[in-house]
Amino acid sequence: MPVMVLKLRRASLVAGVALLTALIVPRSARADEGGASFWVPGFFGSLAATPQQPGFSYASVYYHASVSGGGNVAFARQVNAGNITANFSGHLNASLDARADLYLGVPQYVFATPVLGGQAALAVAVPYGHMEASVDATLTGSLGGMGFTTSGGRSDEVTGLGDLAPLFSIRWNQGVNNFMTYVSGNLTTGRYDPTRLANLGIGHNAFDFGGGYTYFNPASGNEFSATLGFTYNFENVHTQYQNGVDMHLDLGASHFLTKQLQVGWSGTSTINCPATAELATASAVSSRASPASVRRSDISYRSTRSGRATST
Repeated sequence: MPVMVLKLRRASLVAGVALLTALIVPRSARADEGGASFWVPGFFGSLAATPQQPGFSYASVYYHASVSGGGNVAFARQVNAGNITANFSGHLNASLDARADLYLGVPQYVFATPVLGGQAALAVAVPYGHMEASVDATLTGSLGGMGFTTSGGRSDEVTGLGDLAPLFSIRWNQGVNNFMTYVSGNLTTGRYDPTRLANLGIGHNAFDFGGGYTYFNPASGNEFSATLGFTYNFENVHTQYQNGVDMHLDLGASHFLTKQLQVGWSGTSTINCPATAELATASAVSSRASPASVRRSDISYRSTRSGRATST
């Protein structure tokens, strides 16, 4: 039966308006463009490394994410126009709200013939859904001793297919200990436009790899899983922006009340290992701006079906 997994993630981010930020605070951006990484939090949860039923299967995942953030950036600089020099100073306040509701269909084939002594599987995640985003900014400052305040806002929404994510994995079993390694990636097949606030694609290809461990004792019904991975992001050719390397850790712990009923907990953490890149688009997010805060919640419902068995 479907199991609901609630995951909360906090990070230090600020939604940037690129034109204003580039003019006011020239610097390099060191974060994921648009504040969105390739990895879906919690993609590997409980039983991540345990053997699976050979043959075809299909997983259904409903994924909901909501993000709200804001920042206040102070600045001061001189502006030269011909023979006139004026002092320009002030504050930029920006806030961002976004919401995504996605359905991920994940067809998978598990090979019966061992590969490198383990069980190999090939899958692909096919996302489809709807996203809404809005941003509001207020610029308050002084130019040549004259004060001014200007503000504006923008909202956007999109519905359609997201980026495809193929995944190849191999699992090994040694009693209650289970091990897994995988390679995955992002293909830019989703709806993406660098001029939009809301996108269902991230605008660039990516390569992801990692490994996992699961302790599972069928006698006691107790299980614990951990999966660590790293994402290398290629340059977004639309914006000439390249994200840093992301490290993500998915955790899961559960207990089987019966062979079919499982209850448990799952969590995820993502760390950006930045690579310097020039600030390029209105959706760029910089982790260096301060003070800033962001609140994000992710909820996913997952069910898996195969021709011979049903599991969660």
